[in-house]
Amino acid sequence: MILRRIAFFLALLSGILASQLPEFAQQYRQRLGGAIDEIKRVVANFDADAARLSLSRDQGLERLKANGDQFIRQRGEQLEQDIARGDRLERQLQAYAEAGPFRRLGLFATGFEPDIARRAFAHFEPAVPVTSEGLISAGGGFFAGWFLCGLVMAPLQRRKRKIAPKTA
Repeated sequence: MILRRIAFFLALLSGILASQLPEFAQQYRQRLGGAIDEIKRVVANFDADAARLSLSRDQGLERLKANGDQFIRQRGEQLEQDIARGDRLERQLQAYAEAGPFRRLGLFATGFEPDIARRAFAHFEPAVPVTSEGLISAGGGFFAGWFLCGLVMAPLQRRKRKIAPKTA
């Protein structure tokens, strides 16, 4: 009897934790949008500086990367990497926007940006799952927890039956 209560509690806990996956993914998407906005701001400032000198973005980057000063060259390389990262993050955000609720979870699980996910987790605030995605995740987590507890308890229950005295 006590094992069933423990299993139910663990399944309930599993359901609660699973219900937070859609909320975490949503908070991740918000941070993703913020990262994109910041990269766009930096790139826009660079583009404006280049335009004041009648240079395109590519010409400005080439001048930075060809500079004799190592610090300036590294800044050019870093800016080029930031531009590529911004493009990659924008594609990711667009994919989230085009995906359905459960597909978004799949996209998140297979292609999140580790730095953004780490910061999202550091400031994560749990929420009550009121979307179908959250409720189904909660139910799936509950049943997965119940199933796992059943797997763990099965050998214990068989052993208990073998040890129990037979009554006639």
